[in-house]
Amino acid sequence: MKPVSRLPSPLFQFKSIRSSIAAAFSCLILVSVGITSFISYRLSADAVEKNSQAYLSEVMKQVGANIQSYFTNMENISTLALTNKDIKYFISNTVFISEADRRVYEKRISDMFQSILYTRKDIASIMVFGYNGKFVSDRRSTGLNPNAKPEEQLWYKQAKQEGGKPVVSSSHVQRVIQNEYRWVVSLSRELKSTDGIAGEGIFLVDLNLSVISEISSQVNLGKRGYVFIVDNGGNIVYHPQQQLIYSNLKSELIDEVMHTDSFVAYDGDESRIYSVHDTKFGWKIVGVAYTDELVTNKHTIQSSFLLLAVFGLAITLLLSFVLSHRFSKPIKNLQDKMKQVEKGNFDIRAEIEQQNEIGQLGRTFNLMVGHTKELMSEIIRNEETKRKSELKVLQAQINPHFLYNTLDSIIWMAEGKKHEEVVLMTSALAKLFRASINKSDELVPIIIEIEHIRSYLLIQKMRYKEKLDYRIDVSQHIMGCKTIKILLQPFVENAIYHGIKNKPGCGLITIAGREKDGKIVFTIEDNGLGMTPDRLRHILVPRTGTEYGNGVGIANVHERIQLYFGTGYGVSFESEPEKGTRVTLTIPKSE
Repeated sequence: MKPVSRLPSPLFQFKSIRSSIAAAFSCLILVSVGITSFISYRLSADAVEKNSQAYLSEVMKQVGANIQSYFTNMENISTLALTNKDIKYFISNTVFISEADRRVYEKRISDMFQSILYTRKDIASIMVFGYNGKFVSDRRSTGLNPNAKPEEQLWYKQAKQEGGKPVVSSSHVQRVIQNEYRWVVSLSRELKSTDGIAGEGIFLVDLNLSVISEISSQVNLGKRGYVFIVDNGGNIVYHPQQQLIYSNLKSELIDEVMHTDSFVAYDGDESRIYSVHDTKFGWKIVGVAYTDELVTNKHTIQSSFLLLAVFGLAITLLLSFVLSHRFSKPIKNLQDKMKQVEKGNFDIRAEIEQQNEIGQLGRTFNLMVGHTKELMSEIIRNEETKRKSELKVLQAQINPHFLYNTLDSIIWMAEGKKHEEVVLMTSALAKLFRASINKSDELVPIIIEIEHIRSYLLIQKMRYKEKLDYRIDVSQHIMGCKTIKILLQPFVENAIYHGIKNKPGCGLITIAGREKDGKIVFTIEDNGLGMTPDRLRHILVPRTGTEYGNGVGIANVHERIQLYFGTGYGVSFESEPEKGTRVTLTIPKSE
């Protein structure tokens, strides 16, 4: 005999759950303290950095809003120019009636520009350049610089290209006015003709760059923090060290700024936080803050956290031994109850008074045992109900009254020498019984069920002649699917005997079958006497006796469907007195 192999014993074995819990708690606490000490510095620094990034982002949004307000005012001024009749007349006419007439219009426009500049000290200049060669600005005595043609300037070309939309340029030195060289940011816009199609000139508003410099320099981002601005092309619009940038003595992370909202740049042990805010006019407001200036208390946080961890270690080690004792007792009790259930005693219950997880486990155990016992009883009841339903089906497979009436009809037709009708009815009766007494599985192909109901209706048609007519329209796609036996006959029988038999004139029964949403739906519709609302409400209540098909009635079919396929399937009715009844049977699609 081969020796029985044994699994290797663990390094540490504990004979009681109390020792296991105490050892587990102690190990977990020691490991937690070690890990906490290792990562406390990183966690505290990251938390403060995230808060600093959020603060920096909000500051940049405010700076962007302030700058946006200036450009909104400049855009409003350009809109005023678009609607001003004097400006439109001045730039749309190539020839004036007189030189005096031209000077009058120039004075009006220049006076309007001067009034705007009087209330807005942040605006450097306002000018209009007509495609007809006309020019007017807020300065009457100042002419254009002959060495800097307006149509060659970038702001002029961009405005003409955009066709009426405002264009904000990057910072530049404005040279078009003679003897003036100011650092400005320009907003230019093409002026359209009355029809809004053709361009007539370019309107220009220059904003002093010192305004943007003042807004940006007022932001407090620490001793070394600062704000700079780039346009949508990655060009520096404003930087507090702009001269160093232009002379390549200083550089910025432009590629990261153009593609990232927020990031941290590392330079040796030093790190900088970049926060980028996009504006509506295409600029990016970038705030740069040095981490060591924002995160000033991370070492204090680390020391405090470590001290608390050591103090907590001592307390939790003590509690681990106390709790292990409390935990072990109810768990041992629950273990004993489980062993009794394992032996088949489902009347046992765990008595655990705690309100914690162990108490919940005990209550769940009691519910599980109770549900298991109930499910076992329910399975027995369902099997018994199922057997009774199958017995009712077997008992109803041959309806004596239907058989007697059919045989009487055959005898009557034989006496009348209607041989073909005798053969037809006898053949239909044989097919009907062949399907009924089939002792195979309860589930049969739908094609068998349709042949069964077709034979049944043929016999009834021959009996009632002009009193009854029927139609069967079942999709060929579902003929191979399975259904329970004798599904349709009780409803057809009910329609004949209670809906059509006592109805004046010819009655029509229509049977249809289709697949819908993954289910198979049968409908049986008649134009008989129908049912009252009160009768309709009680139609699915199980009945005894011989009503509705010798015991295998409508309620029995509904119960059989739900026993086999679940409560999501079954029978439903629609009926109206003197108009007929519609029955809908729903079963799952089963190939």
